[in-house]
Amino acid sequence: MESSRKNEISKGKIQELIEGYAKELLRFLESSSNTIVLTGAGVSTDSGIPDFRSSDGLYSIYDPNRVFDIEYFLTTPSYFYDFARKEILKMISAKPSATHYMLAELEKRGFLKAVITQNIDLLHQKAGSKNVIELHGNVKEAYCLECKTKYDFLKLLRSDDPIPRCEKCGGLIKPNIVFFGESLPENALNKAFLLAKMCDLIIVMGSSLVVHPAASLPLYAVENGAKLLIINKGETPLDHISMRKYECNLKMFSEVVINFLNRKDEND
Repeated sequence: MESSRKNEISKGKIQELIEGYAKELLRFLESSSNTIVLTGAGVSTDSGIPDFRSSDGLYSIYDPNRVFDIEYFLTTPSYFYDFARKEILKMISAKPSATHYMLAELEKRGFLKAVITQNIDLLHQKAGSKNVIELHGNVKEAYCLECKTKYDFLKLLRSDDPIPRCEKCGGLIKPNIVFFGESLPENALNKAFLLAKMCDLIIVMGSSLVVHPAASLPLYAVENGAKLLIINKGETPLDHISMRKYECNLKMFSEVVINFLNRKDEND
């Protein structure tokens, strides 16, 4: 009985803390004229997509020096395609989380200029976000490394061919995902840094900020006069320069933000 009561009190305190965070976020957004968000794998874990670097993340199962390494892919593509048929097929069928819907709603209401994402799962677009900058590509398309013919990656993964080859030239087909050892798409990277330069508030959600150059964006924004808000479980290298850091469950936080927005509509 005593244990149950303590749990109820604990849950109540957590809810109160998250409501405080949500109210503060909305105040920050209302006082900002140019807000952008940088998202990482943590925003998609509630959609059933594992992150990469946590103790039970994908890199605890698959060798990161193989699965997304371009040199290894060129010599041993079977390792990636075995991974893709198990994990990326799940990713393609995943549904947006409360966080994806919350960010889409904030953009719709004019609070957000853009979402810059390190994720490849297309869940921001599925939730309704319009201005999405994909730094690491996405799982929708693939292309031949030789003749650049484009393919539907989902169809390739569902085919019987263990290692897809180009129908035109026989070249190896690679998904439109940035592998280690490859440069980020120049257009997306330039857009992201321009957005970071122009914003007055940058919010980091679900990212440990260890993968560069994406992890450099918040610092670049701060150096150009922006404020930084980090919403992430676990430390990041930029915690010390953030004006605020929320360590909380993203799903709970996002649901509270959506609830507050709906209440605001009812009162207006």
